[in-house]
Amino acid sequence: MPYRPPLVAHEYFVADPPELPVRSHGEGGLSALISAEPVASDAAGVILKAVTSAEETLLVQLSVAGEGVIRVRLGQDADARTRSAEAIPMVTPGEFAGARVESREETILLDAGSLRAEITLAPWHLRFTDASGAPLLEQDRGHTDISGRLRTLPFGRSSSGGAVVGYHESFVAPADEAFSGFGESFTRLDKRGQRPVMWNFDAFGAESQRAYKNIPFYLSSRGYGVLVDSGTPVEFDVCQSTHSCVQIVVPDDLIDYYVIAGPTPSEVLDRFDLLTCRPMLPPKWAFGTWISSGFFVDTQERVMARARRIRERGIPCDVLHLDTYWQTDGHWSDLRWDAEGFPDPTGMLAELKEMGFKVCLWMNPYISHLSPIFAEAAESGYFLKKPDGEVYVADCWHGSYPACGIVDFTDPAATEWFKGLLRPLLEQGVQVFKTDFAEGVPHDAVAANGMSGTDLHNVYTLLFNDAVSEVTKEIAGHGMVWARSSFLGGQRHSAQWSGDTYTSYAAMGSTLRGGLAHGLSGVPFWSHDAGGFTGRPTDDLYVRWTQFGALSPLLRLHGTTSREPWEFPEVEAEAVEALRLRYRLMPYIYTAAVEAARTGAPMMRALCVDYPDDPVAWQADLEYLLGRDLLVAPMTSPEQVRKVYLPEGEWVDHWTGEVLSGGRYVTAATPLDRVPLYVRRGAVVPVLTEQGGTVGDGPFGEITLVAYGVGADTGETRTTVSDLDGDTTITAAPEGEGLRVTVSGSARIAGVELVGADIPIVITTI
Repeated sequence: MPYRPPLVAHEYFVADPPELPVRSHGEGGLSALISAEPVASDAAGVILKAVTSAEETLLVQLSVAGEGVIRVRLGQDADARTRSAEAIPMVTPGEFAGARVESREETILLDAGSLRAEITLAPWHLRFTDASGAPLLEQDRGHTDISGRLRTLPFGRSSSGGAVVGYHESFVAPADEAFSGFGESFTRLDKRGQRPVMWNFDAFGAESQRAYKNIPFYLSSRGYGVLVDSGTPVEFDVCQSTHSCVQIVVPDDLIDYYVIAGPTPSEVLDRFDLLTCRPMLPPKWAFGTWISSGFFVDTQERVMARARRIRERGIPCDVLHLDTYWQTDGHWSDLRWDAEGFPDPTGMLAELKEMGFKVCLWMNPYISHLSPIFAEAAESGYFLKKPDGEVYVADCWHGSYPACGIVDFTDPAATEWFKGLLRPLLEQGVQVFKTDFAEGVPHDAVAANGMSGTDLHNVYTLLFNDAVSEVTKEIAGHGMVWARSSFLGGQRHSAQWSGDTYTSYAAMGSTLRGGLAHGLSGVPFWSHDAGGFTGRPTDDLYVRWTQFGALSPLLRLHGTTSREPWEFPEVEAEAVEALRLRYRLMPYIYTAAVEAARTGAPMMRALCVDYPDDPVAWQADLEYLLGRDLLVAPMTSPEQVRKVYLPEGEWVDHWTGEVLSGGRYVTAATPLDRVPLYVRRGAVVPVLTEQGGTVGDGPFGEITLVAYGVGADTGETRTTVSDLDGDTTITAAPEGEGLRVTVSGSARIAGVELVGADIPIVITTI
């Protein structure tokens, strides 16, 4: 067991991952590829018969899976596939018409356009280059110590007790290489020196390596990505046990991975999407403020009072979220209104709609054994089972609420039954569901399709969110969910939030890091509980976290206590002003969202997305670009001052108009009503001329263009405004002593405001 300090609580999860077996002293079982010979090939790939150090015969398959993408498989036979595919396929390889295989003496070259693989047959070795031949990635040749013992895992597999327990691969890691991704990892953005395990945990916060959302994919500062196709608890040793090597252990029936060319993170993510899926764009209203009931008893009367107060106080808000207590306490989650607390939900939903609110309901895939519908579901076989065939009644709430059955989404009948519980709620007028939990499949559970809990655990969340998304789209016309857990391909579930964070500045900082890593894992539509979840934030933390939320892809105020602005009377004005800033920026924010859905690039962009050649950009993980032009540096400590790294170029302080040179750190000192916010000099940012209390469902009204520091030296700037009725292109170019702005599209441009300049403006519409 890992070392635990005395007297420090450790949470044992009902669904902790199983330990890999440890070979006994003197036991063999580690095998490495020694040599290979081709047995078949075509223009897109090659199959090789390989001999290992344990005198095994395995098959290696290399194939072009798209332009700039090469797939590598090692297994016992050509038909092997990840065990998680029994539930759901996660990766679909593509094709590239220019693919080419070239055989030479003792070597084979596989050409995927911007990426090439060079195979040496004897002794076996594999390396990847770009189209010019510059090295990107290569297998580690095996570190041995003075006694001759291997200290890194070779490309091969391991056995214990006579059974194969996993496959592995190792790559050389130059000393200056940085790595990021792996899903919503709350640790430092550069994962070098860490050891992420791809297992979805109920993470109990955002301050450890336990993660709700794991994605077996990483980005490198050297201009490539690596994606492992497996739903099992894959382990990445990112230069931890050996500083010059990334080691990957896959406890599956094969290792199946993809090397994806860049050279930029955006290009890698674009190709990643082609293998998995494009992100789903949330409905437009989802980018407004979500205000929650909080995690305590709620009623219809309280919901309506909250809605009226929001409108009376002029607080921008589009979504009211009703958390657990819309259902009967102790019956969660049987998806039935608490009749005593909510005597007329249909009437309530209709009235809220008239007030301009959408309604979100909390739910999860666990049904309390005390619920009236538990017996019906158990008798029908709709729950996961124990190995002996009994219903697996699990402590999914860690002792705080009754044990539950876990809906088995590998059973089509169970899935349809569950969707049937949601359909009446959507028909009543509910618009979206918060799909909580789903990390709780125990490793020893058994599914209807025969899968073990270990193989189902990570991909279970995809099945759960797929079911909710499908029925939501059927009735409400969109497929959005608000999900806590996710896995590979989960960007099709918009949106995702960071789970149950603690209310502290440190937790806000680690939450931010999780959002950046998740964005670099292909998930652009992400959020967090503004104010923190567990406990009550101090007034200043509430404001600072709300400012962070207001400049995040999506925004929700939620916690175990109220996050309603009027519950913080001393700072209500500052918090509401942050929400108003978001609504003013809505044309810019929504445009960034549309671009993210089209390309896979994150909305909340770690600096390395736009500055991949800047080493600092891979380390600066408490700031980000929102879209392409706004640099946000949330205050992650109670002090009113912090250091902010400005990348190369010039930046305009949003609040003062001061122009600052980049490529350096600056000191930002901001009062409580301001978040450090900078704009790329020369940028033209679209904002609402007059903001209302909702984003709504229709096109924007009049838009004002705000030009930051434009001048003769900034050259021509092109800006896009995306809306429900299409894109509008805006070109701003110096003309004589002034600025000519040309508008092409349907956006209604009211005028141009200048920050940091005072020159004549001419607007032309075409």
